[in-house]
Amino acid sequence: MNETLLYVLGIVLFAFGLLVSIAWHELGHLSTAKLFGIRVPQYMVGFGPTIWSKKRGETEYGIKAIPAGGYIRMIGMFPPGDDGRIEARSTSPWRSMIEDAREASYEELRPGDETRLFYTRRPWKRVIVMFAGPFMNLVLAAALFFGSMMTLGMEGQTTGVAGVQKCVIEQSEKRDTCAPGDPVSPAFAAGLKEGDRIVAFNGTPVGDWDTLSDRIRDTLGPATVTVERAGQRIDLHPTLVTNKVPKKDEDGKVVQPLTYIDAGYLGFASKTEVAPLTFGETTDRMTDLLENGVHSVVALPGKIPGLWDATFGDGERADDSPVGVVGAARLTGELMTVDAPPERILVMFMNLLVMFNVSLFLFNMLPLLPLDGGHIAGALWESVRRHTARIFKRPDPGPFDVAKLMPAAYVVAGVFVCFTLLVLAADIVNPVKLT
Repeated sequence: MNETLLYVLGIVLFAFGLLVSIAWHELGHLSTAKLFGIRVPQYMVGFGPTIWSKKRGETEYGIKAIPAGGYIRMIGMFPPGDDGRIEARSTSPWRSMIEDAREASYEELRPGDETRLFYTRRPWKRVIVMFAGPFMNLVLAAALFFGSMMTLGMEGQTTGVAGVQKCVIEQSEKRDTCAPGDPVSPAFAAGLKEGDRIVAFNGTPVGDWDTLSDRIRDTLGPATVTVERAGQRIDLHPTLVTNKVPKKDEDGKVVQPLTYIDAGYLGFASKTEVAPLTFGETTDRMTDLLENGVHSVVALPGKIPGLWDATFGDGERADDSPVGVVGAARLTGELMTVDAPPERILVMFMNLLVMFNVSLFLFNMLPLLPLDGGHIAGALWESVRRHTARIFKRPDPGPFDVAKLMPAAYVVAGVFVCFTLLVLAADIVNPVKLT
């Protein structure tokens, strides 16, 4: 199969994964809304013109032309106004936004729906309905991640030797060829060869790269390196030297941006292999993925100037730059053309879907309308108000009118639209490349 067809196949697979993720998200809202007796007239995947729909029971299920989101429509998302009316009636633009939103939430109101309105449900039920969507994305991300990591595995460095550096080059230098005057590397001088597997260092067994790397960094001078070669164990005796190497954090990960420190140096490239992870290792990596996702969301505003410069200026697109649907589709297309084992490509594809679903979870949990987190915050605030009123024996303040926040919701939506368009432009003119 030629590269063009593989590229297109990657895009199609990502589009399918995107639709499944969106449909799964909306299914969370739909199932819990029906569980609590809320009438749901529509369940739609996508936006824009409807390309297919079918009504089953009281709900119309359908797919729309633009796979950039989805929605379910619940009756009575907002309570009536202070005067009990739901129709628009104001000439004020801000007030009109509130009343238009209120009126739209009562479209298709039928006799008997008075007991099936969203806002009439207790706050904890509304929290569950709105949280169920993002939670489904988190569940899907966990299922994909645990499934791929514990069966196919993850690429990582091992104690195998992929290559031996002939000379000592400071790792902070942007070169990998020896120059006159460079000293011979300890590994080359001791006879370490490509294909060896290091099994012990100074008489102590080492079974993973992190342990071996730490011991090499902590050692200067003579050392004993035990390797497996052609079924035999051989002791080598290199003399480790000091070199500039990337600094690591407490978890053994290279610190970004790169900073260099003086440490022990042997001089070889470790072999990378794909191996299944244990449940505990997978849990740790999933936790790291969520923590990194939270940090990325918090750091997002600070990346906008760089994104703008990469799009409209002469700046480079950072590897950790925000990527939209178009950029992710392009990455998936590139991924399918990579010359690598199929299981490795599958793991990387699954990881892209995992990161996409984690992003959907985190973004939707932001306490801002029109996101799910905004409705959750409104329901929680209503619960606090009503409980406080009961404690102090005050009149029940009634439902919290989230519709009054619609002007702010339009501002938030406008910001998201502008950011999405900026990312889209960057993904087209200066896309993140697969490395």
